[in-house]
Amino acid sequence: MINVTKTYLPNIDKYKNYIDRIFANGQITNNGPLVQELETRLADYLGVKNIILVANGTLALDIAYRSLDLAGEVITTPFTFIASASSIAVNGLVPIFADIDPKNFNIDPNNIQPLISKKTSAIMPVHVFGEPCKLDEINEIAKINNLKVIYDACHTFGINVTNKTGKAESILNNGDISTLSFHATKLFHTIEGGALITNDDDIAKKIRLLINFGITGPTSIEMLGLNAKMNEFEAAMGLCILDDLNKIIEDRKEIYTKYYQGLKDEVQLQERGINSTQNYTYFPIVLKNEESLLKIQKELNDNGIFPRRYFYPSLDTLSFLTDLGSTCQSSQDISKRILCLPMYPDLDKSTQKSIIKIIKGRL
Repeated sequence: MINVTKTYLPNIDKYKNYIDRIFANGQITNNGPLVQELETRLADYLGVKNIILVANGTLALDIAYRSLDLAGEVITTPFTFIASASSIAVNGLVPIFADIDPKNFNIDPNNIQPLISKKTSAIMPVHVFGEPCKLDEINEIAKINNLKVIYDACHTFGINVTNKTGKAESILNNGDISTLSFHATKLFHTIEGGALITNDDDIAKKIRLLINFGITGPTSIEMLGLNAKMNEFEAAMGLCILDDLNKIIEDRKEIYTKYYQGLKDEVQLQERGINSTQNYTYFPIVLKNEESLLKIQKELNDNGIFPRRYFYPSLDTLSFLTDLGSTCQSSQDISKRILCLPMYPDLDKSTQKSIIKIIKGRL
């Protein structure tokens, strides 16, 4: 069975060596040495100032809202995984959906300003499929309206953007906080896991308290917090995979390129900007209509190939998240026509050829 993704597993002996270290020192959680080592290495690899590892990507978002003391409404995109919006709602905040650009699938900055009210406290854009949002426009809107910005950057591990001075830097250095998911399906994973990135040392300090119940010492508790810590076994996996990451990206690029060459003249592809790198994590295609998508999906399924409808349904159609008073037409349209194809380093070449052939045969 060929799924849309496949968990990358490193050399088992390398992983066992880290496990031996865990058993030797006896510490398996509570900011252990492997978590500290992974934070240091990731900060260097990604080019960021403060990175705090947590148990999963949804908790990263949860902690981000708490660390910025958000209240009221948060403007976000309806074209994303449910956790991006549900994490807003379960924190007593109200997600307000701004429609997307139908070409790059990201939140359209032109749709943000009209939604800002006295209740708005933040903007939470998502870099969908690794394509950077319109950073300058969003950051400017936030500055003018005195709003916080949290970027859901789960798809952008290792991606750099060219800033106004012409220098390439990590996309994670934007906004007040950027969050990552290290779920097993991601480019870089720690089995389960996530991270928060910020350039503000005070926010970073607060985040570290929040992920450990707000505890400041053996007999002192400074604030309400959660248990969001990453454990040593997860960090061990991350350290192994970080060693292999450049090869993983090279292999993904080869697969991405073959899809692109085979389908670029047949289907709509995500519009990519010229001022950023890629990590080749996803390959989404947009079909002419939902009927075409369902036919292609069925034939692929009949051949043991299981792409995914990322992201369906559009979140502005879910009554438990919104009052449905306004709709995001572009998001709803794209969500009905988009399909993410299988994408992982050891995808068999003949299988990929079959996928391309089936899609072309059904168009």
